[in-house]
Amino acid sequence: MSSPTPDALLGPADVRQLAGALGVRPTKQRGQNFVIDANTVRRIVRTAEVRPDDVVVEVGPGLGSLTLALLEVADRVTAVEIDDVLAAALPTTITTRMPERSDRFALVHSDAMHVRELPGPAPTALVANLPYNVAVPVLLHMLETFPSIERTLVMVQSEVADRLAAPPGSKVYGVPSVKANWYAEVKRAGAIGRNVFWPAPNVDSGLVSLVRRAEPVRTAASRREVFAVVDAAFAQRRKTLRAALAGWAGSAAAAEAALVAAGISPQARGESLAVEEFARIAEHRSAQNTEPKEPVQQ
Repeated sequence: MSSPTPDALLGPADVRQLAGALGVRPTKQRGQNFVIDANTVRRIVRTAEVRPDDVVVEVGPGLGSLTLALLEVADRVTAVEIDDVLAAALPTTITTRMPERSDRFALVHSDAMHVRELPGPAPTALVANLPYNVAVPVLLHMLETFPSIERTLVMVQSEVADRLAAPPGSKVYGVPSVKANWYAEVKRAGAIGRNVFWPAPNVDSGLVSLVRRAEPVRTAASRREVFAVVDAAFAQRRKTLRAALAGWAGSAAAAEAALVAAGISPQARGESLAVEEFARIAEHRSAQNTEPKEPVQQ
């Protein structure tokens, strides 16, 4: 594999010049904050443990700062970009700055939430600077849609990073924590300063590492059934599970029956339960309130 040129990555002047040439002004609507520091994107690639045989999918590549750093190491990189101007410009940026690796790059011009397949080999890793406003839905969609993704590293708003990596019992433990843990072992993997972005955001950023579970959560319930319990439990997180799950189960009594059958106190709250316990509750929904089950989706 030939080595990229030393100055292939984008620096602050490169980012601003490229944006100016394209007439691009970062928008809050799409949560656009472009990384302008080469050391930061290389750090992200190292922290993600990207290997030479990896097929990496990147969501929201923007002007290509992280994309170029990924191409330095990975076998292939597929970038998913929703913005028309950015999607049109990215292949040229790759060809211009890293011509020896351009045949290893593919672009999907689409909303990541609508992506169901990717060109080339199945992705083995997801590495992305996710827009703050859609970070959790995009992350969960990609993990669900592409089970071949073994390792994920995302840069998100620090508050979102805390929620994703929170353990049961934490004040910020909630729906994102449980759903991410359905797929993977999740942990914080570092902090990112504001000054590496253009424009500088008003919030701090954090890195989150997700390593796909070697074995899926053992349950007879489907993912959709488990997630329905999670959503119900945290919709009224101050209430006991007996009360919070009443609507889901059909009544408070039915909720209590499912909880007791699952070995969980009806007086417990959702923030104290691990994903395996939510799965047990889904399995024990009262028979009279059980809808026909769909095939198990792990």
